[in-house]
Amino acid sequence: MTERPNPGESRLAARDLTLAYEDRTVVDGLDLAVPDGEVTIVIGPNACGKSTLLRALGRLLKPVRGTVLLDGEELARIPTRTIARSLGLLPQTPVAPEAITVADLVARGRQPHQRWWQQWSEADERAVADAMARTDTAGIAERAVDELSGGQRQRVWIAMALAQETDLLLLDEPTTYLDIAHQVEVLDLVRRLNRERGRTVVAVLHDLNQAARYADHLVAMKAGRIVAQGRPAEIVTAELVREVFGLESVVVPDPVTGSPLVVPGQPWEAVPADAQEQVQAQAQEQAGSSTAV
Repeated sequence: MTERPNPGESRLAARDLTLAYEDRTVVDGLDLAVPDGEVTIVIGPNACGKSTLLRALGRLLKPVRGTVLLDGEELARIPTRTIARSLGLLPQTPVAPEAITVADLVARGRQPHQRWWQQWSEADERAVADAMARTDTAGIAERAVDELSGGQRQRVWIAMALAQETDLLLLDEPTTYLDIAHQVEVLDLVRRLNRERGRTVVAVLHDLNQAARYADHLVAMKAGRIVAQGRPAEIVTAELVREVFGLESVVVPDPVTGSPLVVPGQPWEAVPADAQEQVQAQAQEQAGSSTAV
């Protein structure tokens, strides 16, 4: 088992980070220290800046102000190949080259480790085989990626990120397109990579209950800022859910893991016809009484 770094230390951090698309500011003055050796999950409503933040942490988006630090050095100043050996990123909508096979795409995760005099090695072979086995993609190795279902493609992209064998792994909505069984498999895989191999993981998820179940460190965002962060058991409350998502809920312990489980409030129900008639009659009666007065 790989020794895990001390929680609380941070190889990856953001300082006074402001991010924008043209003249639209998405993230404003954000500070974040990603705990080493832990699974950090970022949650929040649509368009709150979750994926934008992850893109900046992976150097896909240049900050308007502030900086991202990797091992204390500004990410923008580090050579791309050096970053790729430490930091792996699975974006939200990756695009595969036309007609590329699954095996070839996963093998591309090994490029940061190769040199012109050594294009392929036994270590590369082992890393690719292990990544495909862990993501259940070995059986489709020779198929073209563009022929696969959305769920299959997502697992292939995750396999490529795993083959890169970085200490830091950024995943933007890794369960997209996956059915519930494969969602759990992927998140269990993330947990195993963290626990058994010491990988530090930052993931963006939409499902608050999955985030609370799998996160060591939970970051809740709204309107480009961090509203709360910490252990799920410490920060996931009905008040937080109301503030971040505008949802009335009850938070109870998960019967399996004990993690916070968010149960939405009373669903809408149609009023029976006889009840509607009674309400209308009462309203008319009250209106008549008011007129008489």
